[in-house]
Amino acid sequence: MTGTAPGGATVVPTFADVPDVVARLRATGYLADEATATSTFLADRLGKPLLVEGPAGVGKTELARAIATATDAELIRLQCYEGIDEARALYEWNHAKQILHIQATGTRDWDEAKHDIFSDEFLLPRPLLRAIARTEPTVLLIDEVDKADVDVEGLLLEVLSDFAVTIPEMGTVAATRRPVVLLTSNATRELSEALKRRCLYLYIDFPDAAREREILASRVPDLSDRLAAELVRVVGVLRTLDLRKKPSVAETIDWANTLLALGAGDGAGGRSGSGLDDGLIARTLGVVLKHRPDLKTALKELKLG
Repeated sequence: MTGTAPGGATVVPTFADVPDVVARLRATGYLADEATATSTFLADRLGKPLLVEGPAGVGKTELARAIATATDAELIRLQCYEGIDEARALYEWNHAKQILHIQATGTRDWDEAKHDIFSDEFLLPRPLLRAIARTEPTVLLIDEVDKADVDVEGLLLEVLSDFAVTIPEMGTVAATRRPVVLLTSNATRELSEALKRRCLYLYIDFPDAAREREILASRVPDLSDRLAAELVRVVGVLRTLDLRKKPSVAETIDWANTLLALGAGDGAGGRSGSGLDDGLIARTLGVVLKHRPDLKTALKELKLG
């Protein structure tokens, strides 16, 4: 990892136009609407980070995976959490290895020692530095940025402004090819205006019934049309309730697979299969609702118990 002067990172677009985004994401199994496809195209073409906000489980993280697959890029993920710091996001030194090296070589002169130990051999690059240093196609996912402390936003501002990282002991590592950058947020706290200004913005909500049935047809092809419609209707009702955690799209897919495993859907490609009765819903609600108060609320509101 050689230090270079900041600036001059090239943007290498990989999508020809918005319909190309739709087609290539669909080939990975991700069904993008026009807003999502347009934002993805612009992030790729302009080389700007894309901030994707929305409820948990609507496909924000999956979008990054789909883009990486569609563009034959490596996905590098920085999972944010309370207390994450620069060492976990950018880089840190392998102190144990540095000490062993000094002991093994018997070096006593500090100027000589630091020249040896502050080099690539002892550097532990974390997601931000790894993404910036790569010359191959890369998708950098900064996941759940709203869970990180405000101080981390300052770090992201520096990195996403110049796409460069300064390592005091080695110099500056600047991107020669900008990664496609997606930041996701569940909107648990307001992000700074400075960070938002550096990003394009996309809000992804739960899909409407027609789109969710289309997703089920893509991901669970053995599910009958009738059972898919019943399942999507029930999930839609659950999302209107006052729940701690509303069912995600991924959980809808899990529920569909659960029903198939229990023999609820015998048909495929539009054949009827067996129905979704109240007893089956009550027995399998734990697939989509993971908190006891939510289960009690749903059973009461759906009049299942």
